[in-house]
Amino acid sequence: MAITGGSLKSISPEDIKVRRSVLNQLVDIIQEDVSGSSSRRAYQVFVTGGVGPGVTSSLFQTVYDQDFTLQTANPMFDMTIGLYVSGNTVQNSKTGQDSAGKLLFPSQTLMMREKVNNYRQYAASLLGNADSSFTAPYGSGDTANRIDNALFMSFKRLFVRDGIKRETFAIRMYQSASSAADTGYEPTVGEKGRINLNTTSISGSAIFTDIGASANQLRVFGGNVGNIVNASNTSQAVGLLFYDAGTAVFDMAKIFSGSQKMSGTIDAMSSGGTTMLGRSGDGNISARFIPDFLVSGSIDDVVDHIASARLQSGTLTAATFQNNTNINSTIVFCRASADEFNYSTNPTFVDSSNRIRVIDSGQENFQRTFTMPTTVGLHDQFGNLLAVAKLSRPIEKNDEKDITIRVRLDF
Repeated sequence: MAITGGSLKSISPEDIKVRRSVLNQLVDIIQEDVSGSSSRRAYQVFVTGGVGPGVTSSLFQTVYDQDFTLQTANPMFDMTIGLYVSGNTVQNSKTGQDSAGKLLFPSQTLMMREKVNNYRQYAASLLGNADSSFTAPYGSGDTANRIDNALFMSFKRLFVRDGIKRETFAIRMYQSASSAADTGYEPTVGEKGRINLNTTSISGSAIFTDIGASANQLRVFGGNVGNIVNASNTSQAVGLLFYDAGTAVFDMAKIFSGSQKMSGTIDAMSSGGTTMLGRSGDGNISARFIPDFLVSGSIDDVVDHIASARLQSGTLTAATFQNNTNINSTIVFCRASADEFNYSTNPTFVDSSNRIRVIDSGQENFQRTFTMPTTVGLHDQFGNLLAVAKLSRPIEKNDEKDITIRVRLDF
């Protein structure tokens, strides 16, 4: 080390300590950021052919903290859905499979293979096997606890950092959409008053959290995992939270009212490119969220509905958690004994007669020398300057004072 204006001094291994600490930051996601169309980016990478103008849809959507077209916008999380291939939703909808093993579905369905592939990709990444299924609570072999209809939320590294802190996650969901479609009224084409696909919910919210996850710490292929439960009934597990990956997996059959009637315009393989869900002329007038809407709607249709109707539009918190940022610190103790660093190599430290300059004239032979260190430099073995530490204020160093300057390097 070297104190500015002074000589070099070697630092012994005993003066270097290595520490590791964790910094927690609170992440708060507002409802409007999720429900707003300008803050939610759809990529539209899926395109059909055949009947009508075709259907375009994203495989997932990204939620930003503001208008995503702005340069200052930050992506917060990706949201998509997935269906388990052996679940009832898929098995009751498919018509078979071809010689290559590709699943076949009727024309009234949309993007079923993509929904199955989404589920398989998350299973491969988090469970280590694309053919595995998610269960809530984790590890339960009961088919009733299997997540067949999954909602995936993958939070970005910018906000998750090194992982989500246990027992800090909470999200507000509206279990029912608008009840307009349950009145028995059959909507006409273009009518909005009785359509609930994109109608914001106003009641029936529930809080889902990972409370209790610290008591039962589990680790799988995708890292640490905990159960997401209903805050009003903690014995009911509704999903999984993968802390290291920053991914939440929800069972839509548990967090939403799967039997609620759904009505509205969705994408379809038709002459107009759309169809009316919940209208007898175009489809099932008794269409429900599960399985009808999940099967008939595109991924964009379902994600748009969840973002706008199930997370609502307002200034309340939609989701919150604390992240973990691992900080590795090297602490260097720079020690200066009473006889060290009392002189400066600065030419102005002495006069033309090479005597130390003093404050009071005539005290050249009597006044003790002292310095006012302001900076510490850390050098390698070849004398190359590696790091510079600035003191908050100058300190006096003389032959009656030992000082220790603590330099901390975080990375």
